[in-house]
Amino acid sequence: MGSVERFAIAALTVLALAPAPARAEEAARPPHAGAEAAHACLDQTERRAATETGKVVHLAAAMRAAKSRMPGTVVRARLCRGTDGLVYVLTVLAHDGKVARLTVDAVKGTLVGDH
Repeated sequence: MGSVERFAIAALTVLALAPAPARAEEAARPPHAGAEAAHACLDQTERRAATETGKVVHLAAAMRAAKSRMPGTVVRARLCRGTDGLVYVLTVLAHDGKVARLTVDAVKGTLVGDH
């Protein structure tokens, strides 16, 4: 048996032994969907309206607040409706390789939590 056949058998074995998702929706849901379910994120038009009217701080201020907690690179940013108003949900990749999702109050520009 060649190396290609051994690899194919190993790959099929891993797939066969992997636990099946409970529902088809869970399999199709992206890994960050849990955070989006907790926060109803704004679409582009709503984001633009909120920033142009000055209701929220600029994204740069929210990123500074997040980086004060976890230095690294912001790899994703969303403006969402939280339980207490608008929040930025920022995904940060730390210098050590860890990933965190931080929440910043979009009106005050202060860190309110992480998940």
